[in-house]
This record gives sequence, structure tokens and C-alpha cells, in this order.
Amino acid sequence: MTSEQLDALLEATSGAERILILTHNDPDPDAISSAVALRYLLVKRQNAQIKIAYRGIIGRAENKALVQYLDHPLQQFTRADLTPPVAVALVDTQPGAGNSPLRQPTDVTVVIDHHFWHPDTAASRFADVRPDVGATSTILTEYIRSAGADLPVSIATALFYGIKTDTMGLGRSGAKADIEAYAFLVPRSDSRALFEIERAQVPADYFKSLVDTVQATRIYRDVLIAFVGRMKYPDLAAEIADWLLRMEGIQWVICFGAHKENLNIAIRTRNLRGGAVDLALAVVGNNGTAGGHGSMAGGQIYLNGRDPELLAHQINQAVLAYFNISPEETSRSLLKKG
Repeated sequence: MTSEQLDALLEATSGAERILILTHNDPDPDAISSAVALRYLLVKRQNAQIKIAYRGIIGRAENKALVQYLDHPLQQFTRADLTPPVAVALVDTQPGAGNSPLRQPTDVTVVIDHHFWHPDTAASRFADVRPDVGATSTILTEYIRSAGADLPVSIATALFYGIKTDTMGLGRSGAKADIEAYAFLVPRSDSRALFEIERAQVPADYFKSLVDTVQATRIYRDVLIAFVGRMKYPDLAAEIADWLLRMEGIQWVICFGAHKENLNIAIRTRNLRGGAVDLALAVVGNNGTAGGHGSMAGGQIYLNGRDPELLAHQINQAVLAYFNISPEETSRSLLKKG
């Protein structure tokens, strides 16, 4: 079906003088790589001015290194970007989703994503949403292969890294499409560049955040709950959650911290049945937005002037209730000997 979907994608954007490609807020490698790949594909086929934009921050050291490697292709989104006429394409997010940069109803031309279907996506001219696929980069790789386009090493490297990070080296996804895209991209990627991106240097205060989080971590059975405190960038919670999930005996990690006016929540699990999204929705409730898939999910709760530490306590209680763990049950510290 990819060749037919490619034709439909090109038809949806044909005649557009301007195309705006939007990633989700605070874009990760999968979003960044997918956006760059889509622009490359459209530049080859459409006579249009194409811009990639995002809201938020690219804060994680590896993500900054990837953007630098790609020669800084993303720009900050402004409302002026939506001045008609413009065709809007969303990658790795959907209209109406909590992490979408579109805060008001906007006509969307293209949606390409791997998260669960959002009802607002039905209004777009073209949509390719595949929750069974581990990364949006996989979908874009299929399009480029179907188009028969020569793939620059930089974009192949970015797409490979996008799949690798979102699936944890295919460990989070056994989808055939991810495996095929991964195998296709390996020989076309720059291994040295990947080495430098994955091992990008971090500032000294990053390690202080790790220490503070470890000290604040509590463990209930196989559930680990960690409050980061105030964060310099919003995806620090997700970064630390991935790291904490490596702890022996832990099946669930719920990590959260405050950034500006939001409390950002990251959930990771080793549970083969997944369920991270269900937990995120239960914890966030009507206080914000949540989403994800399988073994990883996230959410944002609007602080509205509330004390982050008080809200962190409430989240802690909500997690315990979800797992039917009594608040009186003794927890243990990550630093406790033995």
C-alpha cells in the first residue's frame, strides 16, 4: 500500500505554495528525523517553500547533537507560520493531541504518526497513522524507499537513530516494518556520527539532577516513583525514566518534574502487555493531557500556580491507587543498602 499512500500524500500537497511541517512539542529524534525526511521527500516532488517548525525546547544533549548534525533544519513555530495559504503537515503527533503545537483548531493537510488515532485527524486530507509501528521514522523510510529517492547519508543516519531511540533498538517493537527499515538504514548510516550523537557531552548540572532524583526516588514492590524537581528542559523526566528502568527488579518507572507551567510525566514499563498509556491517562485525568503507546507514555499537568511538590505527592498517591498499593505500605529508598 505504500506506493498508493505516497501518491495520496503527494496529491494532498500538490499545488501548495507553502508547506509547514510541524513536529510535536519538544521534538525527540523520531520527530526530528521524520520531519527532515518528509521535507526531503516533498522537495523532490513539489514546487513549494517548505519549513519545519516546533514549539518548546530541544534540550536533551543527544537531540541537540542530532539537530547540529543535520545543520539546524528546525525553526521555532510562530502563529505567522499559519498565515494562508499554507499546507500543514504534522509528523509524530496529531491534531488535538496533547503534544501538538496547534493549540487552536487548524486545517491540517497531512498527518503521519505512529501513536493511537486521534479523532481530530479524520478532518485532514491525508493521514497515515499506524499504532502498530514503533516509530514514525519507519513510515517515512517506507515512503522514501517507495519513491526510489537517493537517500543522503545524513537523513539515513537520522532516520536510523529515530527508530533506534523510539524502539530502544527494536526492543520495544517487533513490528516487521521497523525491522525492515532498521536493516535498510544500517548500511546507509554514518556510524561515526551516530557515535558522537549518542555520546554527546552533558553539563555538570545534569549529574546533579541525577543525584537529586535518586535521593527522592521511592520504590513500592516493583514500581519506582521518582520526582526530578524543577527541570531545565521538559524531556529530562523521560531521559531519567529510561535510565531508571534498568534497575534490577523494577517493572514500572514513573518519573516527573516541573518545567515552566507544566508538570511533565514520563512512564516506562517492562511489562510485556504494555499498559503505559492506561497508567498515564489514569494519573493525569482531566488535569492535563497524556498519550503514548505500549511500554512508554507521557503526560503534562498544568500547574496553574500549584506547588509542584504538592502535586508530586498527589501523583504518587494516584500511582499507588492504580496498582492497589496501600499508602501505608512501606517503601524503600534507592540508596538503601542491601
